[in-house]
Amino acid sequence: MRDHIDPEVRRRAMRAALGQEGFDLLLTGGTVVDVATGELRPADVGVVGPLVASVHPAGQRVDAARVVDCSGAYIAPGLIDMHVHFESSMLTPAAYAAAVAPRGTTTVFCDPHELANVAGLEGVRYAVQASRGLPVRFIVQAPSCVPPQPGLELSGYDLGSAEVAEMLSWPEVGGLAEVMDMLGVLGSAPRMVDVVSAGLDSGKLVSGHASGLGPAELAGYLCAGIDSDHEVFAPGDVMARLRAGMTVELRGMLDHLLPEVVTQLAALPELPVHLVLCTDDLFADTLLREGGVDHLVRRLVAYGMPPVRAVRAATYHAAYRLGRADLGLVAAGRLADLVVLDDLAGFNVRQVYSGGALVAEGGELVAVPQAPPAVAPRHTVRLNTLSTSDFVLRLPAATGQTGSRARLRSVHGVVATTWAEAEVDVRDGAVVLPEGHLLQAVVHRHGRTEPVVHLALVSGWGGPWTGAIATTVSHDTHNLVVFGRDAADMAVAANAVIESQGGVAVAAGGAVLAHLALPIAGILSDLPAPEVAAKQRELLQAALSVGLPRGALTQPLLQVFAATLACLPGPHVTDLGLVDGSTGELVGSPLIALSAP
Repeated sequence: MRDHIDPEVRRRAMRAALGQEGFDLLLTGGTVVDVATGELRPADVGVVGPLVASVHPAGQRVDAARVVDCSGAYIAPGLIDMHVHFESSMLTPAAYAAAVAPRGTTTVFCDPHELANVAGLEGVRYAVQASRGLPVRFIVQAPSCVPPQPGLELSGYDLGSAEVAEMLSWPEVGGLAEVMDMLGVLGSAPRMVDVVSAGLDSGKLVSGHASGLGPAELAGYLCAGIDSDHEVFAPGDVMARLRAGMTVELRGMLDHLLPEVVTQLAALPELPVHLVLCTDDLFADTLLREGGVDHLVRRLVAYGMPPVRAVRAATYHAAYRLGRADLGLVAAGRLADLVVLDDLAGFNVRQVYSGGALVAEGGELVAVPQAPPAVAPRHTVRLNTLSTSDFVLRLPAATGQTGSRARLRSVHGVVATTWAEAEVDVRDGAVVLPEGHLLQAVVHRHGRTEPVVHLALVSGWGGPWTGAIATTVSHDTHNLVVFGRDAADMAVAANAVIESQGGVAVAAGGAVLAHLALPIAGILSDLPAPEVAAKQRELLQAALSVGLPRGALTQPLLQVFAATLACLPGPHVTDLGLVDGSTGELVGSPLIALSAP
């Protein structure tokens, strides 16, 4: 798959390369970052239309409609983000492009899995339509697991192999997105066999999600035809996957793992070509303050990776993985996706060109991208107002009894979870929350089943908690999730996001402290990136003030958003109740035993 280039444009580029006519654009005096050879070499770069026409010795040519002096600067390929859910920024594609383009990202390999879980095929169609004609190239993937764990959770839609095959037939779709149902794959579940087969039959990429798989399971997963992974959670994960031949989409979510990764890679005689970089899930605030792939490049360099190698992983390797011989290199015939850098190690961006057009300079867009015509999915939160009593954990067997005690299953940990137990007092059927525990509530919000409020005890979430957090951003099915100890605050937060047709809210003392409305599919704002980022900062500060721990993740609120991930090992709470992601079991009631008074 390549971008279509008019034959006349190619003819012009060829003539310019031969010196038979001038360039449209000539970048002079810079040092080209040659990610193919690893060299840094002085050269000028001539551009015709969207193509690099020539990379030649400095000062050799002056014939161009526009000459840009790049003295003292580096000219590198545009960055390629190899696994991203743009929805996690809470931005529309146009707003997302506006956030990442000034920092040097010119292509994203995006999985609109979150939109698909809410709005099905129409959600993916919106992602395709809304990303056309932007300064960042969106290569869309076909979501593979909607819902990720059938039987353990419900999303807005079920997408099977027929729907997946339809999406894969769309020209904008570059492959099958991360296959999260690992148990289904390894157990040869018919649904997953058919979905993966549709991906393989399309001749497009098949991407993976191999969290927690040991050597034998990893080999089996690869044999199924799935050959990439971004789920790097533990020391040794990167090397285990690289040695297995799996493409590693290295992300920076767990920064403490990166020094070890850099050291291990430095010990290899070659940098594996199947190492690429990605962001996965980043807030708008993070993108604007720190950056995306560019920030990961800077961190890798700070931990000791040579700058050219870090840029190579984010460009040439990514293009190789995508099968895009028109991307990832400053060379004749490639697309002129170029980043002019004042500093290579710090990846300090001076200018960004996308398809030969200047799109950003000095950290700012040259022109704000206009959103293409697209029908956004709205009015997707199908819930009525909830009451305080909905957030009281009741044990019907103990109703009417006083002085009862109960032993309950609970979930310990944040994202990486284990089963635990808690001894609790029960008063007239209602559980008295023990110290060190919260309630997590999950409610189906898509209108496909009765919206029962499923409640469970969770621990390991810091404290003391003095308020509640509610969200309809809850990977991957995006049901309503609420955390807190006070039932009244939980109801206030929940009703704030229900009223706004989706969003995130923090409440304490019976009042909303911070609220971000997300009316598009309950997960996206239609505001510009700076406004969304400001509201995300308000949310984070409010969430920390009521008890949310900072945790190991770079963005603490991701702990809340990822808490229902049934595709991860261990226990979780979903809209169907307590589940075990390791065994694929729907556990049901948290009650283990009840002691009579």
